[in-house]
Amino acid sequence: MGVRFCTDGNLILIVIEDSKEEIRLKQKKQQKQKEQQKKEKNIKERIKAAKKIQAWWRGTLVRQTLLHAALRAWIIQCWWRLTMDRLRQKKRRAALISYAHTERAVVKIQSLVRMWRIHWRYCQVLNAIYIIQYHWQCHNCQTCALLRGHCVVTANHLQFHIEIINP
Repeated sequence: MGVRFCTDGNLILIVIEDSKEEIRLKQKKQQKQKEQQKKEKNIKERIKAAKKIQAWWRGTLVRQTLLHAALRAWIIQCWWRLTMDRLRQKKRRAALISYAHTERAVVKIQSLVRMWRIHWRYCQVLNAIYIIQYHWQCHNCQTCALLRGHCVVTANHLQFHIEIINP
């Protein structure tokens, strides 16, 4: 750096000239400042990119956790529905078996009552036949006539026909 003094009357002019070396140093300094700014900008961009990657990764982890929770809840719901369906099937089967036993008992009772009524009517008919036979055997004209009988027994009616035939 060189200094020159010039005096022109009252005015003093100082001219400072930079040497080539100083110019190079200034340029290097400016270049270093630009590089430093680029590095800072690059670091800021990298930090911003890293934040984006971290946010994406955190979001992925959250979505994965929510998906696992939803799948577990779905599995539990499926198990519960299956359990409830099995319970319903057991109740239906028990109700059906109970109904079948009740119906079987009712049919059996009805059958026994019908059988008893028919047996009772049959016994009435036999008693009537025995009474008629007894009186007929005691009758004086046993050789004069023949008896022919016909009996029809239904669930609620008794038909009994006797014909006396003279030979």
